[in-house]
Amino acid sequence: MAKLFLSVLSFLLLFGLSFAVRGGSWQQGECQIRSINAQEPSYTIQAEGGVTEFWDYKNEQFQCAGVSIRRHRIQPRGLLLPLYHSAPVLVYVVKGRGLFGMMVSGCPETYESPQQSQQSREERSQRFRDRHQKVEQCEQGEIVAIPAGAAHWVYNDCDEELVLVVLHDNANNANQLDRNPRSFLLAGNPERGQEQQQYGQHGTRRGEEHQQLGNVFRGFDVRTLSEVFMVDQETARKLQGHNDERGHVITVQRGLQVIRPPQKGEEYGRRDEEPYSAAGANGLEETICSAKMRENLDKASRADVYNPRAGRFSTVNSLTLPILGFLRLSAARGVLYRHNLRDPASRMQIVNHRGQAVFDGQVREGQVVVVPHNFAVVKQAGEQGFEWVAFNTNDNAMINTLSGRTSAIRGLPGM
Repeated sequence: MAKLFLSVLSFLLLFGLSFAVRGGSWQQGECQIRSINAQEPSYTIQAEGGVTEFWDYKNEQFQCAGVSIRRHRIQPRGLLLPLYHSAPVLVYVVKGRGLFGMMVSGCPETYESPQQSQQSREERSQRFRDRHQKVEQCEQGEIVAIPAGAAHWVYNDCDEELVLVVLHDNANNANQLDRNPRSFLLAGNPERGQEQQQYGQHGTRRGEEHQQLGNVFRGFDVRTLSEVFMVDQETARKLQGHNDERGHVITVQRGLQVIRPPQKGEEYGRRDEEPYSAAGANGLEETICSAKMRENLDKASRADVYNPRAGRFSTVNSLTLPILGFLRLSAARGVLYRHNLRDPASRMQIVNHRGQAVFDGQVREGQVVVVPHNFAVVKQAGEQGFEWVAFNTNDNAMINTLSGRTSAIRGLPGM
């Protein structure tokens, strides 16, 4: 079982994870973690509608954990173009609100535009009707689960920046390749994004960032694309994005209009519209297609543990969000209230099985800390409080407390 802990200071975000034995792939002595460092992004890719920051996936700690981390900063009216990944993904919404759509092969197009009753049959047949798979709202504090190979997109429909932190579980059995992250874009051209910025002393070498994502249509012959999509060759070339300078996150100047269920306060459709009827059979439609994909961890009312003086702790696993059992992932969210001491950051200590402190330091906004399986951890809030999100590479990860009312010490008989 493996865990990923993400710590946030006030509104600051810090990740951490731990790793586990994976289906016999573990080699004894393969990972010798003698010290752990708080990791920061090593490079970015700038696009028209936002920027994506990448942590160095070749870092030993991430390689041992079998995961990679990236963060999207999407500006208002920014659209993260459709893409899919070779591994399961968990997304945490750090800030803002937006729309996301997920396309799973074999699932029906259940969202469609209504036909106006006063139109003739000929007019209706000529009029383009939008049909697509479901679109949902995502907001701050939510975890979104995305299966491997499921194409998805995200649009920022509010007036503030939308910030998403993304975990790729590259060591998951659903990934049949290796532990390197791979993202397959269905539009755009990330290589034509604005100048990449590299920072950090041990960051990935310039150019390697593009190994993680690219437009899959670029490798096909234009004539083949034209025939498959039944479009002219000029349109097929646009699919490949050769001359698209906007990158992988574009700006929708007039806003994105999609069919979706009405939100609270919005009006429903015409009262005289005929209701939809639904029928189905056991199988894919009643599993992945209809599965709930998100859960809000930021609501204090759903906390698993709550202390008005100390803070709260919330978890989401395969019992509360069943799709996580399919992905073999889970997550948690912790909040510690501010400490009396005026400390500009929060302190975290990690101890291994030999009683050695492999990490003892301050954690800041945007840092990622890898916490190996069963290593002991202490987190202490500073002046601004201490908040974190934990990504676990197990769908029902368990935590053993060493102090407090439920601690292992209290369970021992008196000697």
